Amino acid sequence: MRLVIARCSVDYAGKLTAHLPMALRLVLIKADGSVSVHADDRAYKPLNWMNPPCTLREEPYEENGAIARWTVTHGKSGERLILTVNEIVHDSSHELGLDPGLVKDGVEAHLQELLAEHITTLGDGWSLIRREYPTAIGPVDILCRDSDQATVAVEIKRRGEIDGVEQLTRYLELLNRDPHLAPVRGIFAAQEIRPQARVLATDRGIGCVTLDYDALRGIEHEGTLF
Repeated sequence: MRLVIARCSVDYAGKLTAHLPMALRLVLIKADGSVSVHADDRAYKPLNWMNPPCTLREEPYEENGAIARWTVTHGKSGERLILTVNEIVHDSSHELGLDPGLVKDGVEAHLQELLAEHITTLGDGWSLIRREYPTAIGPVDILCRDSDQATVAVEIKRRGEIDGVEQLTRYLELLNRDPHLAPVRGIFAAQEIRPQARVLATDRGIGCVTLDYDALRGIEHEGTLF
């Protein structure tokens, strides 16, 4: 990963246009080719970014005090992220190695195991392809097929937050590049799903399922007749 702290302006040219005026920002250039521009707030969310596949071209640029222009071009859409750099304060590269991925707590791991065992909880005629289906950015909790034999990726959380929806979105982007799997739709499954996460999932065409841990384990609640 390359970390650059630079005084720069940023312009996005594509279906929409956006401009960030000159300011000191952090630019992350990851091994997967993605480029994101961050301010010193907003937690993890970048001000602007370009997902892979994309290419970065750096060239000298002397205008209005600038020293360089960086152009990030998306390999499929042709959309561009243009950084006009006036000053570079820090520029370093670091080899992070293969990430082991998120380690789930006991409840999430057991939910995954139970749902894989009882995959028809999601619908009649559903079948399991694999638990922990590997991708370049980590394993998908469950990959399965619905009753129409369409591929479905399931992300499981104990508590469903926006971060989980974002994680599933990244998995779906990768899985849909595989012609043997595409089209792949997503289901966000959790014991509790926050309203904001549900809204974001719905907006992205991702289904939401609330899981009953006890029911998956075959435990009836007191007072339940059926």
